[in-house]
Amino acid sequence: MEKREQIYEGKAKKVYLTDDPDLVIVDYKDDATAFNGLKKGTITGKGVINNKMSNLLMQKLEEAGIPTHFVEELSDRETLVKKVDIVPLEVIIRNIAAGSFSKNYGVKEGTPFDAPTIEFSYKNDDLGDPLINDYHALALKLATKEEIELIKKYAFAVNDYMKAYWKERGVILVDFKLEFGKTSDGTIVLADEISPDTCRFWDAETMEKLDKDRFRRDLGGVEDAYNEIMGRLS
Repeated sequence: MEKREQIYEGKAKKVYLTDDPDLVIVDYKDDATAFNGLKKGTITGKGVINNKMSNLLMQKLEEAGIPTHFVEELSDRETLVKKVDIVPLEVIIRNIAAGSFSKNYGVKEGTPFDAPTIEFSYKNDDLGDPLINDYHALALKLATKEEIELIKKYAFAVNDYMKAYWKERGVILVDFKLEFGKTSDGTIVLADEISPDTCRFWDAETMEKLDKDRFRRDLGGVEDAYNEIMGRLS
């Protein structure tokens, strides 16, 4: 597979074309950002961890019947994936109140929900990724009604699988963000990444945060937390 020119650079990844128009190479960086890019830093080794964790989990989710963009891990930081047009919706599943949910609705962090919640954010940095609902998404023509329903179905299925997976490893899956994309034939697949950047992981015994909140909140031990959560994978 020939790696060609770079076509995208985001906060955490670079994307390169290949000699196959339906495949691209994703290169994970150690750069870290928070609060819509207002806070910036570096988490040493993060790119390797996020690449390997995403790939392992996406392969497991594929086995569980959820289509993903994953094709092949090429190196510690690079992975071959299906080229997709990202649906401009950030899909957030929450099992426990934390972060912006606690702040926006006055719910104490750590309060468990009777059932998981789902939120959509309009993926638009200039607007600050505002929260939107299904009707907004349809009005903005971000996706069709059928696509939104399928994305919801997949997102809750990811949650069911991941909650059980991490529970076995002594980790509580508090919440997480997903992104979906459409392949050249219009198929909706799970894209982007699943990592400590996009999930809140708490140790089931100590409630210690093992994710990007350590960077966001200046808690220290960021690299140690990323390495710890990576060590729980199998």
